[in-house]
Amino acid sequence: MNYPDSVQFLYSLGNEIKTAKLGLERIRAVLEALGRPQDRLRFVHVAGTNGKGSTCAMIESALRAAGRRTGLFTSPHLAEPTERIRIDGRPISADRFAEAFNRVHSANALDLHTTYFETVTAMALLVFAEERVEAVVLEVGLGGRLDATNVVSPEICVITPVDFDHEAFLGKSLEAIAGEKAGILKPGVPAVFARQRPEAARVLDQRAAELSIPVALTANWSVCDLELDARGSRFRLSGERDLRLACPLAGEHQVENAVTATVALARLGIADSAIEDGIARTRWPGRLERVSERPEIILDGAHNPAGARALAAYIDRFYSHRRVRLIYGAMRDKAIDEISGILFPRAQQVIVTAPQQARALAPEALRDIVGHADLRTAPTLRDALALVQDASPQDVIFVTGSLFLVAEARAILTSAAH
Repeated sequence: MNYPDSVQFLYSLGNEIKTAKLGLERIRAVLEALGRPQDRLRFVHVAGTNGKGSTCAMIESALRAAGRRTGLFTSPHLAEPTERIRIDGRPISADRFAEAFNRVHSANALDLHTTYFETVTAMALLVFAEERVEAVVLEVGLGGRLDATNVVSPEICVITPVDFDHEAFLGKSLEAIAGEKAGILKPGVPAVFARQRPEAARVLDQRAAELSIPVALTANWSVCDLELDARGSRFRLSGERDLRLACPLAGEHQVENAVTATVALARLGIADSAIEDGIARTRWPGRLERVSERPEIILDGAHNPAGARALAAYIDRFYSHRRVRLIYGAMRDKAIDEISGILFPRAQQVIVTAPQQARALAPEALRDIVGHADLRTAPTLRDALALVQDASPQDVIFVTGSLFLVAEARAILTSAAH
């Protein structure tokens, strides 16, 4: 199949979350058929609820700054599936994606029936092995214990903050969710834990003790001289080392992600200069990303309560004196009540819409769930953007909720800018 055909086939397998079939049997079988490419690679394995992608991006950028040939596997993508598989910071080509898909698809002819995510995971591991990358930063897709990425033997495991999301798959309590994330921990493999809520910390610490693995806690490092603005942060980080970091990713939560990445990189023996340079050069689109200045438009995929709290803190800190207009759209399986309760009170106007996805919650249904003094509905994102064309220079517009909506907004607004 060519690239469009391979992408269409992947999409035909169904949404990677809704149709997820957790378990390692299929991915192990297809990788066996492909010659076990994962055995030829070195991994940094990253799990958690929020901050996984940003932390992965920072780690990869610093490894590249240290002169390593890198592979980066993340999900979901914003525009094209090729974004999920990056070599030295660049998405693989459409032709390389299709070639890898065909190899995995042929292995699937053995009636293995891998899911969307399992297929792309196998593709990534195959490409990374054949391209002889020196370090792979691998983001968990869903949970950890039974996630398709959990077939690797990593050099280090990283767990970012654990919070509520995907409860239907991972459990209804924070302890259950943390138990699934802790499933990536391996005997003899050191780990890095970001600051956690007490319920999650107890589970992670207990599992690490059971496996007798050394754990580095970000809580043991100190952030000093913090300067925070709407575009990022600068601070001194003291612990086993003393570094001066400039993080270009916006939001106070990115300080914790930068600390987590730094602690992992220090454990890997990466030089201070490479850590500082790599983090300063990190790019991670769709997360508090400003795509327009007049009016100011900011995109953020706050798709769960923890993400909503991070966005709310950002608005409170930098935009409480401005008129905030919020364009929001979400999937049906998300915690709409909780997310809207966090975000909507911070906006003077809310426009609810829907991303172009089968699982999207209709704007009318959203309107019936949530309340706001100035709430409008728009059938599509383009309609929603039309409703804010009267924005004044003092208005700030946030497009948030589903990453699918953020991807649509990014495509519309960045193309308009050019």
